Amino acid sequence: MAAGVDIKITKIPVSKLSEMSLENIPFGKYFTDHMLEADYINGEWTNITIKPYQLLHLDPALSAIHYGQSIFEGIKAYRNDQGEAFIFRPKENFKRFNLSAERMCMPAIPQELFMEGMRTLIELDKNWIPSQKEHSLYIRPFMFATDVMLGVRPSETYKFMILLSPTGPYFAAPMKILVEETYTRAAPGGVGFSKNAGNYGGSLIAARQANKLGYDQVLWTDAFEHKWLQEVGMMNVVFIINGIAITPSLEEGTILKGVTRDSVLTLLQEMGIPVEDRPINVDELIAAYQAGQVQEVFGVGTAATIAPIKEMKYKEHILQFNVDSWIIAPSLKKQLDDIRYSKVADTHGWMIKV
Repeated sequence: MAAGVDIKITKIPVSKLSEMSLENIPFGKYFTDHMLEADYINGEWTNITIKPYQLLHLDPALSAIHYGQSIFEGIKAYRNDQGEAFIFRPKENFKRFNLSAERMCMPAIPQELFMEGMRTLIELDKNWIPSQKEHSLYIRPFMFATDVMLGVRPSETYKFMILLSPTGPYFAAPMKILVEETYTRAAPGGVGFSKNAGNYGGSLIAARQANKLGYDQVLWTDAFEHKWLQEVGMMNVVFIINGIAITPSLEEGTILKGVTRDSVLTLLQEMGIPVEDRPINVDELIAAYQAGQVQEVFGVGTAATIAPIKEMKYKEHILQFNVDSWIIAPSLKKQLDDIRYSKVADTHGWMIKV
């Protein structure tokens, strides 16, 4: 029984953990012993259970499959040297989850179900949290429509679940990025600010084509001019230009409000580095690069935390960076790691103990 929410728990007889190692594991490939599941029926959340990880049995006419009502979040838990487990800023993910739900005409998740359900599940599977450097437990809450019908309208029933996945480093090396000029991730009035499945499905073709050209990901641009910079792959992006940290504005609703983004901006300000949250276009970036003013460029997100960018290409322009000489991105990465692994005091109240 978790505080404020009644959870039925069925434990797996023998843990799968005895059959595998948690060292150098790839992102998102392995899952822990248990999962959380709840159903939204007749206007309320019910059937809240934690059970052994297992297959779902779904009707082929399931509304989510046909009309895309599906949202998710990405969160991480860490283990410190004392063996204690902490979740990084889950309350912010909870708020964003419900923003996504509202945009996609889906019901809100009660805080008790989201937070206590997650904590209880992690407590049960806490031995799956790797202790190695750069490793963590990835947490995937998600919700999808479960009406069995063909008709374009919001579903009346939904399923909410949480999966846990031990993971190692997401990006092993600095990235090469192609500025996207053909495809569009999001436009004003769309769903770019929400973490819905369609945003990611629609981005795959651009990433695949960039891969064929030798690039790791794309830097998304606006839908109208393909000039205004938005996100890099599935991460927010930060440019250090002439000693100022610039990150694309969230005002148009085309960019996800990243929890890591918010954390990085807070740390940058504490480091005494001016922060500008504003529109920035590719011409400004290239002019600054040609003037020798672009010092660092990196993605920020839950999976990778800080992902350095060593090269960017836009038309005939190729921007190259000496990642080994950087100071700010490595410092941010170290500060976040120190907070997450309890190496320093958590003065921001970001870590929630399991």
